[in-house]
Amino acid sequence: MIKELPMGNAVSEPQEEEALYRLSQWQLIWRKFKKHKAAVVGGWVLIILYLLTIFAQFFSPVPIDERAEKGFQPPHKLHFVDDQGRFGLRPFVYELKQTRDPVTFESIWVEDKEKKMPLRFFYRGWEYKLWGLFPSNLHLFGSDEGWVHLFGTDKLGRDMFSRVLHGAQISLSIGLVGIVVSFVIGCILGGISGYFGGTPDMIIQRVIEFLMSIPTIPLWMALSAAVPPDWPPLRVYFGITVILAIIGWTGLARVVRGKLLELRAEDYVMAAQFAGASESRVIFRHLLPGMTSYLIVSLTLSVPGMILGETALSFLGLGLRPPVVSWGVLLQQAQNVQTLYLYPWILWPAVFVIVVVLAFNALGDGLRDAADPYTR
Repeated sequence: MIKELPMGNAVSEPQEEEALYRLSQWQLIWRKFKKHKAAVVGGWVLIILYLLTIFAQFFSPVPIDERAEKGFQPPHKLHFVDDQGRFGLRPFVYELKQTRDPVTFESIWVEDKEKKMPLRFFYRGWEYKLWGLFPSNLHLFGSDEGWVHLFGTDKLGRDMFSRVLHGAQISLSIGLVGIVVSFVIGCILGGISGYFGGTPDMIIQRVIEFLMSIPTIPLWMALSAAVPPDWPPLRVYFGITVILAIIGWTGLARVVRGKLLELRAEDYVMAAQFAGASESRVIFRHLLPGMTSYLIVSLTLSVPGMILGETALSFLGLGLRPPVVSWGVLLQQAQNVQTLYLYPWILWPAVFVIVVVLAFNALGDGLRDAADPYTR
């Protein structure tokens, strides 16, 4: 009796491919997205940053308007081993005192080894209202001996760590709100352009080309100059959002148009037309859902542009203004090269902007590759 030897991968590979074709579109996208390591890391980075933003009061050890005795204090350094070599499980910082260098007579900050400030986790400190609704005084960390400045302070002595977290609430949310507005405009105009063609397509495409040909910064400056200076901060916030959305819809509209030109000749679209479906129903119920994955990719890649737009406008003094706290507003004090050289910790908002933009780009690249899950 002759026994047949197992074929190994010769049998498993066809079964694996057959199981692959039985998966839904979203299962295929998720299956391929998980293999994109950079996109997964970028997604986790964004989740962590948005959690820090949502619970900014909880993670902030100091009120954003609380001022120290002197400004431009350097960051406190975390220690686990004191000057006598004793190790402790609880981290601590030393209080900083200002003195002068005996050689250069330059004003410097040094650690006072006699004044240790142990950190306590889940610390009961200053009171706040979470999301403006729930009163609390619980913070992730704090010290009974004084304020802890992990990122140092600004020129007025305000804690940079707390202000960066609160600034993220504006900078990160303005990108999402602006994307929602540009998404609506881009889907409507791109859908009309791609589905109907002819004169509407020509007019919309010429408008898109005109807007895309204008240099971005001068256009932002012109539109932001139209915002009245006496507007309250909330109205300025929505004004800047609308300005960014006016510019941001052009790329999405072109994506929608190109995909609709490809899908409008499909059998299910012609069947819907023969069944008497209206033009708007064909576009919004049949065509746009068929390109959902591509829309998500386009939106993900557009968010960094919105964040950079707000940061640039606020940095130039044309967007949000104090007392509103955003990353662009915080970077206004970094315009002086001498100040930047002496106090480099004021660039922490720029570090967060770079990290967010890189994370969104990595996530968008992963989604773009996963949107076509049958490619190898």
